[in-house]
Amino acid sequence: MLLVQVSDLHLDGSPQRHERAERVMAYVNGLAGVDAVLVSGDIADHGEPAEYAEARQLLASPHRVLTCPGNHDVRGPYESVLLGRSPSGGAVNEAHDVAGVLIAMCDSSRPGRADGRLDEQTLAWLDGVLADQPALVCFHHPPTTMHQPMIDEILLTDPDRLAAVLDRHPGVLAVLCGHAHTAAATTFAGRPCHVAPGVVSTLRLPAEHAGDLDYALPPAVALHVLDGDRLTTHYRVVP
Repeated sequence: MLLVQVSDLHLDGSPQRHERAERVMAYVNGLAGVDAVLVSGDIADHGEPAEYAEARQLLASPHRVLTCPGNHDVRGPYESVLLGRSPSGGAVNEAHDVAGVLIAMCDSSRPGRADGRLDEQTLAWLDGVLADQPALVCFHHPPTTMHQPMIDEILLTDPDRLAAVLDRHPGVLAVLCGHAHTAAATTFAGRPCHVAPGVVSTLRLPAEHAGDLDYALPPAVALHVLDGDRLTTHYRVVP
């Protein structure tokens, strides 16, 4: 199985961000054998309807596209414009079967806040949809330290609550996140945790003496290859 993860487009109507997202999607749409494209949040920069109209056009793909919101997204316009349905009024969580693998796209956004949290509704939903079949859990905010002060202030809060749910479901093979604008790999709850790079910018570590975000570096995506119970991730820069 091949899954492509795209994250943090931060569309705001500007030609620069539109071009970066367009370039990424041209690369993604040209790939063969893609089972699904996972878009892990911060699709819009201000959560405006016009930004989601732009996203809907840019994310059009011959591949199946699955999304979840991030902290810059606003649930109402996200659902009504991007997903084309009436807003639910709560967390936007969706479970998808992709070639026999359950992919849980979870809403870790907290309206009005930059940090993340999987609320009780979401954790109960996740506990209910997960079984013993192979599964991947995807949401915006990483549950582990990224070792960069700016991003570490706005990670997923209360990650132990999520870990307790995952511990009940051995079929969960990995956790996939965005938000940090950097290609990163770590572990969480005894499983691989892969963080997708950003489309709009790249996070810099303190050791690089380059500021927090670099908007000049090219965008990148993650290519996840699932072979049985083993997930291998390749990161690709899109020049």
